[in-house]
Amino acid sequence: MANVRTLDLQIIDDLFQPPDNRGYVLDFSDRTFSHFFADELNVDIDDPVYQRNGTSKLKRLKCYLQIVSNEAAVAALRALWNYRETQRTRYERAEHVKNAEGQLLQLLGRIGGDGIEGRGDDPKPAFDRSKFKWLHDDLMAVAAMQPAPRGYAFEKFLTRLFNSFGMEAREGFRITGEQIDGSFVLNHNVYLVEAKWQNEMTAAADLHGFQGNIGEKAVWTRGVFVSNAGFSEAGLTAFGRAKNIICIDGLDLSDALNREIPLDAVIERKVRRASETGKVFMRVRELFI
Repeated sequence: MANVRTLDLQIIDDLFQPPDNRGYVLDFSDRTFSHFFADELNVDIDDPVYQRNGTSKLKRLKCYLQIVSNEAAVAALRALWNYRETQRTRYERAEHVKNAEGQLLQLLGRIGGDGIEGRGDDPKPAFDRSKFKWLHDDLMAVAAMQPAPRGYAFEKFLTRLFNSFGMEAREGFRITGEQIDGSFVLNHNVYLVEAKWQNEMTAAADLHGFQGNIGEKAVWTRGVFVSNAGFSEAGLTAFGRAKNIICIDGLDLSDALNREIPLDAVIERKVRRASETGKVFMRVRELFI
């Protein structure tokens, strides 16, 4: 296990626990804490193995640091420190710990110093990186199909894709007067899915039709329109802004899988940018520079 002593844990308390929020880690919510460890370290900090001493964010963090290798512990502390300082600078927060950086450097030096043994457990991965390759291979296999079976295969692929990132996807279902290609859940929000694989870019009429279907559901329902061929600029302009759907095209899917960006992170980033700008479509390569 990592070479972390009881006195080290007190330093970690001082550096990463807000003085007025005991049990917290910096300004993380449970969700953003999980996403931080997944995105920065590929670690599932929600795994039960890190809940041996309690489920609070701080207790999970300290448990993690005590049972993983020295190298993994140092990587986590560096990532948390970088986040801490970025947020402190951005919001012009005063430093509340005397000689904070000096204490951190001493701690890192002692844990990760040369000749110090401490194999520890391998961190629990947030996701299996190999799945990005086989999902991309599946997408390419759909692209190689004949037109007749391709639409159905695309819907099946999207169900596998959403479920690979824990989004509780359901395949297409029919209700009176309309066909919904599927649905999934992300952050307790329900999203309905419209999927199209065609040679032509999706036009405004299709977007308006899907928006109309969404508008007839519960007010909290959101939508994701997936069009392999993309969306015409004229169609997006005619469709307008301030809608409760987001758009994903085939290039987005390929880019996300090639760059190993989890699909839930892609959707969250698109939703946030749509909230900020009103734009229902922005490419993955614009959102993840």
